[in-house]
Amino acid sequence: MSRIAVIGGGAWGTALASAYARAGHATTLYARDAATVASINERRCNTRYLPGIELPADLAATADPDAALAGAATVLMVVPAQALRGALTDFTPLLPRDASIVLCSKGIERSTGLFASQVLADVLPQARAGILSGPSFATDVAAGLPTAVTVAAPGPADAAALAETLSTAALRCYATDDMLGVEAGGALKNVLAIAAGIVAGRGLGASASAALVTRGFVELRRLGEALGARPDTLMGLSGLGDLILTCSGAQSRNFAYGLAVGRGDDLSGLKLAEGAFSAGITARLADERGVEAPIIATVAAILAGTVSVEAAIQTLLARPLKREAD
Repeated sequence: MSRIAVIGGGAWGTALASAYARAGHATTLYARDAATVASINERRCNTRYLPGIELPADLAATADPDAALAGAATVLMVVPAQALRGALTDFTPLLPRDASIVLCSKGIERSTGLFASQVLADVLPQARAGILSGPSFATDVAAGLPTAVTVAAPGPADAAALAETLSTAALRCYATDDMLGVEAGGALKNVLAIAAGIVAGRGLGASASAALVTRGFVELRRLGEALGARPDTLMGLSGLGDLILTCSGAQSRNFAYGLAVGRGDDLSGLKLAEGAFSAGITARLADERGVEAPIIATVAAILAGTVSVEAAIQTLLARPLKREAD
């Protein structure tokens, strides 16, 4: 057992903290919101982000970053991708020197086009970095339901050690040293999940949904490999597995966001959908690398307001016919 600090009091941060506290690790959850901290410590529930799920009695929450990080051997950074650089900068003076910094959010920094591990390298070049990603809903993990994810680190031995530390009876971690592949799968599938939500919101049917996910995965593999990911990683839990889960229904924030777009609903007040932030930069990365990614480009255009959903659908359907393997 080790001491684990979880930075981020949202649904995913709370779920991971709950899993490790339940497994016997000394776990502290840092949240900025005093009401969230009080809810966890006094009511054993994160009423704002995970209502109705009872949290372990041993899980401690705090709004004091010093108290959260003191003595931690492993620090899980569970903050949105667009806020990661600022959070790392703020916490740098407090991070234990030898702690592993495990990045648990999925996305691409819009201002730079960097993945989370690259942002970490910018801010903390000497950090012992890790990535945790894969098909996982926060409610399932918080409830102790069986879940499998991928854990990545720069070398095979480090990845195996980190996967052993982060595995529990219900949360099974598979190790890899392909950090970029794990990050690419996690970030790109968010954009495709919005596309799947749009298809569902427009009522285009299960056949269209299956086609969208399948052809979307082709784009994920093309662009992921162009960015340096290994094909076997993209075929695994953090790529194909995460795409299947995220496109499966409105429990996924990105799918729910696309669903609202497809229906023409008011988007204000919706929960954070990282794919909405990543779509534009993802389309740009594909264009810069000469990767054909029409679904990703279409999602970016819809979210930017440069094309309507109806026009986008017609444009995709009117694309020239081709061999499936092309």
